[in-house]
Amino acid sequence: MPSLIECVPNFSEGRRPEVVEEIVRTVRQIDGVTLLDFSRDETHNRSVVTFAGSAEPVVKAATAAVGRALELIDMEQHTGAHPRIGAVDVVPFVPLGTTRMEECVDLARRFGEQIARTFDLPVYLYGEAALRPERKRLADVRKGQYEGLKADLGSDPTRDPDYGPKRPHPRAGAVAVGARKPLIAFNVNLATDDITLAKRIAETIRESSGGLPGVQAMAVQLENPGQPHYAQVSMNLVDWEQTGIARVVGEIRRLARQFGADIDHCELIGLAPAGALLEVVAETLALRNFNADQVLELRLAKDR
Repeated sequence: MPSLIECVPNFSEGRRPEVVEEIVRTVRQIDGVTLLDFSRDETHNRSVVTFAGSAEPVVKAATAAVGRALELIDMEQHTGAHPRIGAVDVVPFVPLGTTRMEECVDLARRFGEQIARTFDLPVYLYGEAALRPERKRLADVRKGQYEGLKADLGSDPTRDPDYGPKRPHPRAGAVAVGARKPLIAFNVNLATDDITLAKRIAETIRESSGGLPGVQAMAVQLENPGQPHYAQVSMNLVDWEQTGIARVVGEIRRLARQFGADIDHCELIGLAPAGALLEVVAETLALRNFNADQVLELRLAKDR
């Protein structure tokens, strides 16, 4: 695979499809960028757009998407289940192929400084691009969410951004920009609407509570009109090689069954590395010595 960079911006809008489509349209217009996926969630009120290319067109597409989102999203009107600090909540850069993490770190920092200056927007660096150790975890950057940041920014020096003004953007709040390895956004919907159970499971499995390494988890109540109500365990698997999908699902099923519940279904948000999905196959089928070359299409792709 050639040197590529993936960008996965998350926008605080999932209830107005026309807004999401307009943001996606700005990405599609940039030459040299491939739009890989986009999705929106009404309960979370959030959308995720995934695209890839070489550094220059990826930065151009990300800048255009940020600018359009700032025009169309007003955080003063925003509510939703997912933590967020701004209209463009987070912009991660992910190395693919032969790209080194250091390249994405440099790109994230340059991009963060650029959009702070262009849009008069507070920017926080996180992940491998963080300039402060206490900001490496995205959850720590998001502490207090938009409302808390709005109250603290300008009065609490610990909340000063890495770039941009020491005040929130009047409509768009702030944005976190970072560099990270590929992660898997994965939701498990329980066959119950018991949010207390989902909270108990989320707390048990997340790494920050002493649970599974590389797992971030929270509980969400799904109450979409005309659809069954579920209690959801919403997760980011930030290091699937440490803790993969099969292990997480198995642990959630075990915990749910202890309280007389079970899993109804799961959701993959956006894209996942092939290795992570092949691991599920190997685990589920108890395959020995299984490898990617046994998948016909992957084997053929190696010779092209």
